[in-house]
Amino acid sequence: MSEPLAALADDVSALERRVADAIFDAVRAQLRDDDADEARELEKRLAKVRRSLQKAEGLLRGYERD
Repeated sequence: MSEPLAALADDVSALERRVADAIFDAVRAQLRDDDADEARELEKRLAKVRRSLQKAEGLLRGYERD
């Protein structure tokens, strides 16, 4: 893998970890019942983003994730 692609994959991975943290925040908000419906929708949207980022990282590293 070329160095620029590896660096980009690392950046995508770091972003994926930030999205994962945001998912946990949304789940905690649901448990506190701080507008649980809105937090649930945010969690679903962020989960889709996270899966897309995981796939993008895999593609950059030269393999696909399911």
